Amino acid sequence: MKLEAQIEALLFFKVEPLAISDLAKALETNEESISEAIENLKTELAERGIKIIQNDKEVALGTTPEASDLIQKITKEEMTKDLGKATLETLTIILYEGPISRSKIDHIRGVNSSFIVRNLLIRGLIERTINEKDARAFLYKPTFELLQHLGLTDIKEMPEYESIHEKITEFQKQSTEIIPDEESINLESEENDEQN
Repeated sequence: MKLEAQIEALLFFKVEPLAISDLAKALETNEESISEAIENLKTELAERGIKIIQNDKEVALGTTPEASDLIQKITKEEMTKDLGKATLETLTIILYEGPISRSKIDHIRGVNSSFIVRNLLIRGLIERTINEKDARAFLYKPTFELLQHLGLTDIKEMPEYESIHEKITEFQKQSTEIIPDEESINLESEENDEQN
């Protein structure tokens, strides 16, 4: 698969900006090759509905300005729909466990939650912040507007907050004993690199 196609696939899958350095590491190449492939991808996407958005050393997929009317129409339709079961499940995880990374949300739910998280962001129910432990990743938490709408002054006022929070934490602990988390996988791979 061409480097351009691999970059497009990663950006589509992540649904959030990625640093050129992270793309280089993930695709096992150098930053110059990534930058060149991004320029090629910009050209390839010139006549399509999506485009590459670049901000300094980060890139993301976005829609073209010509599609803005269509996107606004779809967004309005999404906003008027009731939240589905999967969306409520994801929102509940964020309420009881946030701030939380999308990879942990995916792990708890057992499926990719990218589009659901995007939907919750669009609706203004959650917000994302930079993860202080890993500046390459975002953490998701409920917005003040959502807490206000729920009539809460503190997230711990959620029904059975302590017991549900504890159950989610215990589930994550048990499952990471079977499946290591991202940080430990990265550390193990770095240790292996140093030994080789």
